[in-house]
Amino acid sequence: MRVGIYARVSTKDGRQDVDNQLRQLRAFAATQGWTVVHEYVDRASGKRGDREQFQKMFAAASKREFDCLLFWSLDRLSREGTVETLNHLQRLTNYGVNYRSFTEQYLDSTGIFKEAVIGILAAVAKQERVRLSERTIAGLERAKAQGRVGGRPKAEDAEPKLLAVVERLRAQGRSIRAIAAEVGKSPNTVLRLLKLEDAVA
Repeated sequence: MRVGIYARVSTKDGRQDVDNQLRQLRAFAATQGWTVVHEYVDRASGKRGDREQFQKMFAAASKREFDCLLFWSLDRLSREGTVETLNHLQRLTNYGVNYRSFTEQYLDSTGIFKEAVIGILAAVAKQERVRLSERTIAGLERAKAQGRVGGRPKAEDAEPKLLAVVERLRAQGRSIRAIAAEVGKSPNTVLRLLKLEDAVA
């Protein structure tokens, strides 16, 4: 089986390195009789999905340049939050590419429990969406109790507050989609707000 390896550390200053990850992943692939066709290494925060090698890995996966993605642990692949991380795994599945975590044996779509793994991950993602929906409903109820019709403040009051939240989340390295989910707006709205801020600056 052709394998792509993904490794990541958070800093570029030399205090962390990926050698340990790569060494163990290469050795594991060898014991399985797998052929490593490419290694993708990022030195960047896992809270962002626009990492250079991360994007190159997905581009290669979409072309089926490897059959399985091997990573050291799920948080090395992504730390963008539950839904975003599961979406990345589902994206690999949609491309027909399996995935395997070296340290989390249950996270293996190559084995006999593949369907169970996918089912569990889908259930977790669904539960996360339910919690998001519940938070949104609770927010609307709170706004209604404060006398706001439909739970919506006046546009001139709401937009600066929303922009402040969006800016804070973006500064934390959150993706546009993750920010949109957090504030209950569409990705296009988030992009519009960020462009508006650029124009003001």
